[in-house]
Amino acid sequence: MQALEVKSFLEGKLPETNVEVEGEGCNFQLNVISDELAALSPVKRQQQVYAHLNPWITDGSIHAVTMKFFSRAAWAERT
Repeated sequence: MQALEVKSFLEGKLPETNVEVEGEGCNFQLNVISDELAALSPVKRQQQVYAHLNPWITDGSIHAVTMKFFSRAAWAERT
């Protein structure tokens, strides 16, 4: 599994969301940039992303995922 594949997949499933992905193989770190997701509780944010990744986690394509969430403004200030 490649980072670009994860990025494209999640951005297609989560409207108005940009995803920066680091890692390869089965371990990924995600920076998820979305005003909609940033407004949710931390648990709800992760549930939204895991809902789409679960098939890959179940079949072993993805083993470990870490996530950080940012609003668009917070991401712009960070970079």
